[in-house]
Amino acid sequence: MLAEMIVTGAKVLTMDPAQPRAEAVALAGGKIVAVGSVAEVFALRGPATRVIEAAGRTLLPGFIESHMHLFGGAELQHLQLTGLHGQDALRAAFTAYAKGRDGMLMAEGADYSLLPGGITRHDLDAIFTDRPIAIRAMDHHTVWANTKALELTGLLHGAEMPMGHEVVVGADGLATGELREFEAFDPILALAGVSRLYVAISKGAEPSPWPSEAERAVDKDHIARGLAHCARQGCTTLVSMDGNRYTLALLREMQDEGRLTQRVKVPFHMKPEFPLQELERASAMSEEFNDDWISSGFVKMFMDGVVDSRTAFMLHDYPGVPGHRSMPLFDPAYFDAVCTEIDRRGLQIAVHAIGDGAVRQTIDGYAAAAKANGLHDMRHRIEHIELIDRADVPRLAALGITASLQPAHPPGAMDFPIAAMETVFAPDRWKDAYLCRDLAEAGARVAFASDWPVADVSVLRGLQANLTRPAYVGGKPQGLDLMAALHAYTAGGAIAAHMETLTGTLRVGMAADLVLIDGDLEATPADQIGQRGIALTVAGGRIIHQAHGFA
Repeated sequence: MLAEMIVTGAKVLTMDPAQPRAEAVALAGGKIVAVGSVAEVFALRGPATRVIEAAGRTLLPGFIESHMHLFGGAELQHLQLTGLHGQDALRAAFTAYAKGRDGMLMAEGADYSLLPGGITRHDLDAIFTDRPIAIRAMDHHTVWANTKALELTGLLHGAEMPMGHEVVVGADGLATGELREFEAFDPILALAGVSRLYVAISKGAEPSPWPSEAERAVDKDHIARGLAHCARQGCTTLVSMDGNRYTLALLREMQDEGRLTQRVKVPFHMKPEFPLQELERASAMSEEFNDDWISSGFVKMFMDGVVDSRTAFMLHDYPGVPGHRSMPLFDPAYFDAVCTEIDRRGLQIAVHAIGDGAVRQTIDGYAAAAKANGLHDMRHRIEHIELIDRADVPRLAALGITASLQPAHPPGAMDFPIAAMETVFAPDRWKDAYLCRDLAEAGARVAFASDWPVADVSVLRGLQANLTRPAYVGGKPQGLDLMAALHAYTAGGAIAAHMETLTGTLRVGMAADLVLIDGDLEATPADQIGQRGIALTVAGGRIIHQAHGFA
């Protein structure tokens, strides 16, 4: 078979232990057909072969974004507040953003310390009283809304919510403006016109009634915007941690229209209030959508919230808040039963677990499933693991658990301020926070991701954050070395997603998924890697991103 495309002159890092390095790669029919020396690869050159001269750039398997959210495409159009602080700066940003826009104004990426003393509806009323506005925290687990938005959504006088979700009410009996977790702020998202893409993560449901063709077109445009954003960062496979059958149907329509540019996995969301029978929906989704580009095959659950709002479930009290440890969202016995049933169905499990209490209960659930069904290669995942008790570290490897980690999340590593550590972790526990190297050295599988749009999807910035992150007081450096980190973004991500026979390495027969990075990545100082650009992204042999000026 003659090659359709050859990439030569690159520093090729294959992530294949049998052949770690090469000089050139040839692609045809959406697959890799040769990896090796220039002579070996050019033997497949034909008159129509496109030859890309990499000029010393680094060629890798396409990045696997192991934990992201497709709804991020909708948020790209909202006001971005990352790094912004103070009432004057907030007012100026909203005022500028409001020009030429009607209806609800939604802002993203707020730091919990955006305003001294916290954010209330009164602070937002000082910006606009006559139109609804809302701000979402960077971690996506809290929204603050002004009085107008609360009135229009029926939340001003509070509302009953499932456990773990809260419309915070003040001493005057009215909502303060703070809405904690997805069920509480779902009405705000509906007011902003984006709720169809969030109904899975907030309620584990499908849109009802089924969206019209025009509504689906809007949502597909949101997804396409997100796909293009991720393609610019070299991502060729996306493991979405939100979604439902509607999401999969949108992706299938995009596939039929030729608009699907990356491989996407989408979960079924199991909520604590759901009976076990709801898992029939998970099995049905996995059977209906199961090709090389669109798949399901896993169930997502939340065990707790986040540290900043102190909704993460801890084994010990939060600093300065005696008696407060938060609560797990699942009853332990029921969670064990859910894990056992999911595992019995041959589906993978992914659980958001932030606090050490949540991490332990998640591991206990996986252990219960292994005891009931036998330990087999399901690669159940724990997402985030921001704090873990040392006694639980070796249990990940023993149970074959994947640690799905985000190098951008540790405070001080990238965009999250180091000051956040002081209020949520006791000083003697900092050494157990945001472990990565210790988990890997204990034998746990590691997959890296960004959690976009919670953090910047840039893999190169994530690599830099991993390599340069500070060692916390009492602990050792927790970043992986460059090659191990690249593995976690490529082959490791593929293994975590049960896709290692399809993508994640550059070897003959694998999918033609690759990313070409400007410059020699291995020769780049760690603190400059994030400044490197992505010259080319190829998925299934198709160029889905090409930097301006790169031939």
